Amino acid sequence: MKLHTTPSSPFGFMARIRILEKSLQDRIRVIPAKTRTIDSPYYQVNPSGRVPYLILDNGMGLEGSQLICAYLDHLDGHPRFDHPAGPDGWESRRLESLARSMLDGISVWSRELKRATDEQSPTIIAHEIARIKRMVETWEENVNHPLMNGDFNMAQLTLAVTLNIEHRMEGFEFRGTHPILTAWANRLAERPSLKELLLHLAG
Repeated sequence: MKLHTTPSSPFGFMARIRILEKSLQDRIRVIPAKTRTIDSPYYQVNPSGRVPYLILDNGMGLEGSQLICAYLDHLDGHPRFDHPAGPDGWESRRLESLARSMLDGISVWSRELKRATDEQSPTIIAHEIARIKRMVETWEENVNHPLMNGDFNMAQLTLAVTLNIEHRMEGFEFRGTHPILTAWANRLAERPSLKELLLHLAG
């Protein structure tokens, strides 16, 4: 199988962590995708131009980090990351959606900053900065939830990837002011799959 993604995509980052978590490195080749470029060859692979994009052995393509992560988790017949049954399942989905909302906001902000200065929208940037500040406050209150501290799940993965963006996003800061969230982020950063991928990307 082939996973098309960009090195900086947090959504691709989630898929790559899932590959490590499920020990699928020998079955999936990661291929750099060139996006947001006119006539990029990648558009012949995935017409939408979005990443990540997983091409299965039968040639079918899967788009989107949630779908890809779920597929990879079920590939060996022993899924570990499905939402639990009952009320905890809805709590798990709520927390994952909360983390994804924060990640979506940072992604919009990041894309806006990559545009030429005279093409950037101050209104969009201000809106997303305000949203991130609210989300940081929300997670300072929610990150000690049992489901955020038990078995590794999609909510934890999404939030950990989101918080990892801090070091490359000027203006996104939480470590000096939010001790509970900082302690949680530091603990998740020690997870072997996150550490391995961060070292690989740094190299």
